[in-house]
Amino acid sequence: MARPSRPLLSRAIIARAALELIDEEGPQALKMRSLAERLGVRGASLYHHVASKDDLLDAASELINEEIDLRPLQDPRWREGLAEYARGYRDVYLRYPNVIALVARRRVEAEQALRGYDALLAALVRAGCTPDRAAETAAAVDYLVLGSALETFAAGFTRAPDGYRPAHPALADALESSDARPGGLAALDDRGFETGLRLLLDGLAAQLAP
Repeated sequence: MARPSRPLLSRAIIARAALELIDEEGPQALKMRSLAERLGVRGASLYHHVASKDDLLDAASELINEEIDLRPLQDPRWREGLAEYARGYRDVYLRYPNVIALVARRRVEAEQALRGYDALLAALVRAGCTPDRAAETAAAVDYLVLGSALETFAAGFTRAPDGYRPAHPALADALESSDARPGGLAALDDRGFETGLRLLLDGLAAQLAP
């Protein structure tokens, strides 16, 4: 019998299936047995390509980080480059919101993730940061990007703005005013991210000013 033209399993195929499983059913659904069933193989077959669930999460993290565009960090206009990088970084994790809780607190071992942090820190040093300030700024970018991808501010308020009166007038006013902005309340999370990004960049520019 002829052998298949390509292997049925690979580390990348397994990791992609894991991301799809997490996306569809949530982080709690990621079990090696469930993943094997999804791929139509025996559980033992997975261990030829991933050593453990931790190793599987490293492989999934690698796939995600490969989607993050590092090219903006080469822009000599550090502010524009950092802003474009942060938006792209957030866009990637918005596609994988259920995986953030699994990977955000893990050790950074995936090679693509290490390459990304190295590129970010190098860009910040070129912009004029000392290495310690670059580390603090990179951490702030992570907090802003991953926090905004994980949490939705606007969706937490399920009433119409007027429904918060009279007990919470400031909240009602803020939601009403936000609803009148371009994109309405549906775009509030994006506008909030942009506000946070602008404040971060303004603060960094002030620190770097001679």
